[in-house]
Amino acid sequence: MAHYAFLNADNMVTEVITGIDETELIEGLLPETWYGNFREQVCKRTSYNGNIRKNYAGIGYTYDTVRDAFIAPKPYASWVLDEASCRWEAPVPMPSAGGPWAWDEDTESWVAV
Repeated sequence: MAHYAFLNADNMVTEVITGIDETELIEGLLPETWYGNFREQVCKRTSYNGNIRKNYAGIGYTYDTVRDAFIAPKPYASWVLDEASCRWEAPVPMPSAGGPWAWDEDTESWVAV
């Protein structure tokens, strides 16, 4: 089984479904194409392990056509996108000791909780 994300006109994920294996054809078409045609939406394959399009798609994620990646909504204004992983990162690394830690956007720092 494979997973497929449907996109709206803004390339935002509106739904993720489980579908047939990406190696199988439906009426002679690749699943992305067939599902997209059937729903009249752009359809992109996604995977739990991140081997396809960097991150597993979720509702509200954006599909970046240049990076060919699904990107989660930005959690905080100060966070930056890591280009290699297409994941948001705090501007300050989370401490490795102590914790648990939570991000405080007002101070742009990690605080113990």
